Amino acid sequence: MDEYRQTTAADASLPAHARSSLNHCNLPPVILGSLTFQHHPAPLSLDGVAELHDALFQSLDGIDDATRRAENFQDYMRSGFLLDHPEEAGLPERPGKKHRGRADYLRILRGWLFDPDSKEAAVLKGWVESRFGLLPRNHQGPVGDINSLPYQAYLAARTQGLYNTNALESQLDLLYTYCQYEIARQFPGQTHLTLYRGINRINEHEVLHQPGRHRYILVLNNINSFTGNRERADEFGDYILEAAIPLSKLAYLPGLLPGRLSGEDEYLVIGGVYEVNLSAF
Repeated sequence: MDEYRQTTAADASLPAHARSSLNHCNLPPVILGSLTFQHHPAPLSLDGVAELHDALFQSLDGIDDATRRAENFQDYMRSGFLLDHPEEAGLPERPGKKHRGRADYLRILRGWLFDPDSKEAAVLKGWVESRFGLLPRNHQGPVGDINSLPYQAYLAARTQGLYNTNALESQLDLLYTYCQYEIARQFPGQTHLTLYRGINRINEHEVLHQPGRHRYILVLNNINSFTGNRERADEFGDYILEAAIPLSKLAYLPGLLPGRLSGEDEYLVIGGVYEVNLSAF
């Protein structure tokens, strides 16, 4: 095979086994998950979320300080989803049993940062699947198609993580929408960030094409951790993936919620087909 041949449409397209036919976004999975989208991104919006919470974003428009906006956002989340009073959302305390109503968007983020194969991570991957139509490619190991046993195990973990919680995926909808709002204010006119991810083997990913010695076109998991610090990426593998990440594919970025999460140097990147450079540190 000539590794320097031009990329074809098949190389650039998101494979059918990595996407569903439906989502809750303004663009279909086959488009937002494609290599073309990485090179020429467009804004992504979740159906009805910004409109439903218009009062929040109108109030944020008048605040110049990003930290104050984050505080207002978190106050809105607490009041809008009754996070401090889950019993008012119909989730009464049951003595001797774990209160699942306490599983909020912050706990999902913490769970992901602690273990990307946890139940919380399965919820996050399931949210990406539902909202963007991108199927997970890895959860506690490679995930096959929707009929495979690994996919069914992932579904079970996702269901356990969502059971008896308070509109958890709607909380993640608003977190993503707020993240995109902040990106528009903090990076006006910018479309991409160069980010890094440490890996041990390139065959951990589904490689579609290798257009150059150190360049790969591959399918990323439907959500992934990246960092803006190349040295930091080296702590997580022998090789480093470097990619131009569309800002519209960021679900979380460092400092979005100041002081609330450890490991805040992580970016959460929605997956699909990406062209990356691979190098040793």
